[in-house]
Parts: sequence; C-alpha cells; structure tokens
Amino acid sequence: MIHGTLAASVTPLREDGAELDLEAVPAVVDFLRQGGIDGILALGTTGEGILLGAAEREQVASAFIEATAGSIDLAVHVGAMTTAESVRLAQHAATLGVSGVAAIGPPYFAYDEFALVDHFHEIGRACAPVDFYLYEFEARAGYALPLGVIERLQQDLDNLRGIKVSTAPWAKHAPYLTLGLDAFCGPEALIRDALAHGAVGAVSGLAAGFPELVVRHVGEPTEESHGVLAGLRDSLSQYPFQAAMKRVLERRGVPIQETVRRPLRALTRAEREAVDALEAAAAP
Repeated sequence: MIHGTLAASVTPLREDGAELDLEAVPAVVDFLRQGGIDGILALGTTGEGILLGAAEREQVASAFIEATAGSIDLAVHVGAMTTAESVRLAQHAATLGVSGVAAIGPPYFAYDEFALVDHFHEIGRACAPVDFYLYEFEARAGYALPLGVIERLQQDLDNLRGIKVSTAPWAKHAPYLTLGLDAFCGPEALIRDALAHGAVGAVSGLAAGFPELVVRHVGEPTEESHGVLAGLRDSLSQYPFQAAMKRVLERRGVPIQETVRRPLRALTRAEREAVDALEAAAAP
C-alpha cells in the first residue's frame, strides 16, 4: 500500500525536448531514493505526461519500473485526452507491476458526471487489480472532480484505493479527505493540514528536486518546515516549474538536461540564475 512521501518526478528529455532521455531515468531514481522518498509518481504534471505520446509514456513507465526495481513504490499517471488512450496506458502500467495507477480528468471539454464516471470506471477496470488513484487538480483539468463522481466510483471499483488532491485553497482541498480514500496532498503549503485531517502522505513536485526537505516535513510537519516548503514553492512557481526542477537536479549532480516538451519552455538566463540561487540556499 502506497503511503508517505512520493516525488512527482520529472521526465528526462533531450534534443530541445523532442526526444526522451531514458538513459537518465536511473540517475533520477537513484537521487530520489537517496533523498529518502517512499515512492515516485511518474508522468504527472511535473513529469509532463500529458504532452507525451502514448508510446513515449509507455517507454517512460517501463524505464521507471526497471530503475526502481521494487525498491520503492512506483505509481504511473495515465490521464489523457481520451478514454481509449487512458485505458491503453492503464493496461500497460498494470502489466509492468506498478504499485498504483493514477488519472486526472481529461482537460479542455466540460464533462458531466455521467461522462466522468464512465471515463474513470473504464480506466479503473483496465488496471485492476492494481490500485487505482484519482487525481484531483482543478487548475489543470479545468474543473473540480465532483464528489458524487468519486462516491459512485467507490461503489463500482474494488481497486479504487485513493486520491491525489492538488487543488487549493484548503476550503476546496478538505472535502476530498472525507471520502474514506487514501488521500495524498499535492500542494506543499497544505501538507501539514492534510496530514492532520487524515491524509496518508504527499505527492510533491518540489520533492522532484528537494526530496529531503519534503520527506522531513511529511515525517514531522513543524511550523519551520512548513514555512520552508511553502516559501520555496512560492519562489520557484514564478518560473517554468518543470524546467526549474530539471535545473535543480542538474545542479545537484543528476545528469539531466533542462529541456522540456514544447509548448513548455526552458528558463531564461535571468530565471536560471534565480533558480540557481534558490537551489544554493535551500539544498541540504
């Protein structure tokens, strides 16, 4: 059962983001493992998953499962624009033996509850008996995941284990912790409150570059560690986050390029200097 601190990992790319850099995946995993994390979420928001093709996502998932080799938990995000593509990715992840499969609702269109129930039901069935996790992120999906949809899925899917909640502020976040699912907090500024209200852990983009800081906070969420994480996230969120995390990893000795999949962009020179300063001040 997944619990504790999961890093929402970056996806290594090269050739100005046009190609995967699968050779860098083991180094990323080693860095995160040494940072004390309990698991990895691959191909989520920090991992640029929705910008990659289905075949590319399968290659990345395979690379991460080979690199983790059962030493830590691995969850794979399979949310895509269509149900068929999400189902394909869920089936593939399940065959790899991952610890969990997660899916955000498809962005752009406005879907009613019937459509969302059907969509997530198909994904959950496709990865069964592997544990299935919903991914609630209103700012990325374009809509909040209705509680009624989740309750219906709980009735229909035996493998619906939990939910990653990345929505803020707290008033919008808190209701998702009352459903009896294993809840993971996404926003670093809400981890302390989420744990106090029953969350079983955190899935953190900041942990992609600063795993030690997030592990320490999840283990002992003090006022000081809360301030450190919230401040660092606010500062880094001024810049393209995926590129910033890759820059942090590069500075911390991981052989990875800063490049991201377009239309995401790399850092400007001034932004790179600012991120470097933040890394120098925050790195343990």
